Amino acid sequence: MQANHQEDQTFTKISADQLIGRDRTYENCKFMNCDLAYANLYSMVFIDCAFQDCNLSLADASNTGFQNITFKHCKLSGVNFSKARDFLFEIHFEHCILDNAVFYQKKNKKARFSECSMVETDLTECDLTDAKFVNCNLNRAFFSRTILKGADLRSSYNFMIDPDDNMIKKAQFSLHGLPGLLGKYDIKIEG
Repeated sequence: MQANHQEDQTFTKISADQLIGRDRTYENCKFMNCDLAYANLYSMVFIDCAFQDCNLSLADASNTGFQNITFKHCKLSGVNFSKARDFLFEIHFEHCILDNAVFYQKKNKKARFSECSMVETDLTECDLTDAKFVNCNLNRAFFSRTILKGADLRSSYNFMIDPDDNMIKKAQFSLHGLPGLLGKYDIKIEG
């Protein structure tokens, strides 16, 4: 195994300065309780990896490969995923803080966002076809020219999505989400 290729490893309580080196690949690895805030992930590739209880706030994801990655109980505030590699980009989030994260123009079909805080998250021009947003706070999240075909937002809240500006065919919403779809009309909905 090459020094730049880590496989089937578990990394516990490592810090951002311990995760260094360009062109490193982590495959089927676990990152537990790591403080990777401000980490420079430039040109690293993560394949089939899981991050749990990690802080990746403001990590630099430029040219980073995220292929089938799961984040659980992680803080990812301010991470700019739009700069990550497009090739096989697939990430899922459970109980994460994604406030101010940027996904501009990312294709993440069938993405799963479960119990996440996504305050002011930028989802502009994303392809989130068949994505699931389970009980997520989408307060002031940006949806513009976003593809939400078949997406499930029934249990999420605080969103404002303009049906004229976004593709929402066959997306699922609950009655309590109706004000978030009709907000631009400045009408009152009761009941």
